[in-house]
Amino acid sequence: MAPVMSRRRLLTAGGALGLGSLLAACGGDGDADGEAREAGGGRWSFKDDRRRTVSLDEAPRTLVAFVSAAAALHDYGVACDGVFGPTEPVDGKPNPQAGDLDVAKLTSLGTRWGQFNVEKYAALNPDLLISNMFPGPDLWYVPQESHKKIEALAPTVGISVARTSLLNPLERTAELAEALGADLGAKKVTDARARFDKAVETLRAAAAANKGLKVMAITGDNDQFYVAVPDSYADLNYYKDLGVEFVEGKKSDEWGFWEFLSWENADKYHADLILVDNRSSAMSAEQLDAKRTWRQLPAVKAGQTVPWAMEERYSYAGYAPVLERLAAAVEKAEKLSA
Repeated sequence: MAPVMSRRRLLTAGGALGLGSLLAACGGDGDADGEAREAGGGRWSFKDDRRRTVSLDEAPRTLVAFVSAAAALHDYGVACDGVFGPTEPVDGKPNPQAGDLDVAKLTSLGTRWGQFNVEKYAALNPDLLISNMFPGPDLWYVPQESHKKIEALAPTVGISVARTSLLNPLERTAELAEALGADLGAKKVTDARARFDKAVETLRAAAAANKGLKVMAITGDNDQFYVAVPDSYADLNYYKDLGVEFVEGKKSDEWGFWEFLSWENADKYHADLILVDNRSSAMSAEQLDAKRTWRQLPAVKAGQTVPWAMEERYSYAGYAPVLERLAAAVEKAEKLSA
């Protein structure tokens, strides 16, 4: 396991490592957020969520992305050649962050925090690197010690996924996919959007029907129990807008994503339904069950827990089943005695 500070920075989704200035290939601000255009000579540009515009002589062909960003682009028919970030199976099943990617066919630059094989990256001759931001301007899983070498090889695009509504990274990722050649009018894409919109209304109805149900999002490691600060996460922020009532963790550090509790104090808050971090970096069900205070939580004893896809791919195809699963859990859950 990484040192405590590194582990916390990874847990917070606020410890993405620093970036310097963009390459000379990245120009000034464009005319509008997300603008992509091919001007005279086939030039291509895109303004990311750092309000920085990547400007290239032609549309980028060789793409490398953080795994969930690559998975989201894949849902729109945009293929990446390389990925970085978690791709290993979880409990014998495909990594949830990888979506429908066939990761065996992609070049992996590293699966763990701090791993990014610059030599492999260079060998791909990349045109563009894409990642999420928790928060900006840092790119998730791009290590500080090698970021200058990485930036010297290709320009970068960052999509903000923290302290905003889920709708924003969904829209921005769709805009990026379209800029990279995706057809947003394709049946597969419009069907995914329709399913997402229906799931939104299903969750809204479930929350209204079970008003007063207390929901808590958590993760943990061997030493501490972490309660999410809902407004810091795009998904939880949006679920609140739909009427889900969350336990509000208090910010424990400058990143403001978690309240850190000892396992002895894991029962500080009452929750009727618990969302449990499903990433490969999180504790497994068996590891959680080994904690006595976890087993004694009312929601755990009642079997009222559900996976929390806190780093789900930001596509409508990715989030539709996530909302459906949460809606079903909210509808089924009962209010429990503290």
